Amino acid sequence: MAGIPMELLYLFALLITIVVVFVLLKRPIYEAMFVGYVVMILILGKWDKFIYYLIQPSTNTLFYAIVAFMSLAFIFGQTNVVDAIINFVLSIVGRFKGGAGYVSLVASTFMAALSGTGPGNVAATGVFTIPAMIKTGFPSELAATVEMSASSLGPMIPPSGTILLAFAALDTVFPGKYELSTFWMAVWGVGIWFILQRFITLYIFCRKYKVSPVPKDEIPKIGETLKNGWKALLVPLIIFIPLYLDFKFKDTFFVSRLGEEGAKAFSASVILFTPGVAAIYSLLISKDEINGGLSFKNIFDLFKRGIQHITPVAATVYFAYSISTLFGDANVGASLGEYVESFNMTKLQLIIFFPIFTTFLGMILPGSSQVAIFGTGIVASLATVGVNPLLVAAILPAITGALEGMTPPLALAMYTAMGIAGSKMKETSALALIWVFAHLVLAIILLSGILPIPFIQ
Repeated sequence: MAGIPMELLYLFALLITIVVVFVLLKRPIYEAMFVGYVVMILILGKWDKFIYYLIQPSTNTLFYAIVAFMSLAFIFGQTNVVDAIINFVLSIVGRFKGGAGYVSLVASTFMAALSGTGPGNVAATGVFTIPAMIKTGFPSELAATVEMSASSLGPMIPPSGTILLAFAALDTVFPGKYELSTFWMAVWGVGIWFILQRFITLYIFCRKYKVSPVPKDEIPKIGETLKNGWKALLVPLIIFIPLYLDFKFKDTFFVSRLGEEGAKAFSASVILFTPGVAAIYSLLISKDEINGGLSFKNIFDLFKRGIQHITPVAATVYFAYSISTLFGDANVGASLGEYVESFNMTKLQLIIFFPIFTTFLGMILPGSSQVAIFGTGIVASLATVGVNPLLVAAILPAITGALEGMTPPLALAMYTAMGIAGSKMKETSALALIWVFAHLVLAIILLSGILPIPFIQ
């Protein structure tokens, strides 16, 4: 085995800096990322390029797409769109045992996919879903972990911003080989299995704890939900259909009419304009529920509040991009791949190693930061031993962003859910680890190629 490369020591220095600032000094994660960036600039002797690396993220289309989808999630929170979707799901599954839990899985996964943050989504939707679960017989610790697992699943389901970071890692290792629409559908293929895993795990828990259905008088009638909320139910289609059409007809329609460069530009336009269209549509259909309507002042105040909500996450992603660019020039990702290769691990060993590795990283690093810093190394290493790189990149959000809030001792999504449910640490942590273990096992199985994955050949 070769000696530890200097590039890996740089990585350790970054991790130590973030732990000190974020965990010990208890500063926000975006401040920790910026301090980490400054420390890396000093260690690598790149002070003359301080501004260069700091500006680079502003030239990346994916960064703006991430901010756009976070803005969309905030707008959803200010309107009745999500309530209409939750009521529709409740009208379908409320009569089943654990129906409120299934509502939490579907609604929280959908919302967290838009916001890309598990803990934030627990706070936003958990105040509704957790009391509903407890009311229908869920133990408080089970209600907390169901919401935790659903919200933590969101960052790996399109259109989460973490998905775009994973594509950036794939495109760095294999530039121009894969289109965003192709990758987008591949991530959906992976996500379907994890959604199924969540439903199966919840089904087992509901039987174990003998959870009851939602009371009949509290179940909305499906006809009424469709009548009152059909406009809101179109929002998922507004987001999904353009991306699917770009994926399905890119080679047969768009390339033939726009050319390859034009088709690429169209794909970039789709990912940027889709959240804007969905946001405008959501505001229009909710104008009667917004106090004062869609006046200029109300819209201004809405986005003013949104800036305070979105900026911390956007800043975290921005500085992570800066560090990623800096590390790219320092060949940190490539060196990580070479170092792992020096262990002469088999394909199976690497498939097991990386999910466990990122699980531990999730105790101190947000999923977006993990992907930005380690993504290229993970894709390169697994591709070298024969794993489909498209599959590796598609699973990256599942082993990073989806686990960051679930694994004690720094499980922010779990702690947020515990606060709402009033559950105890010991019982909640024990159930959380079961969700984490089931998630890890499925990730390893998918990476091994045992299960077929839609949209990945």
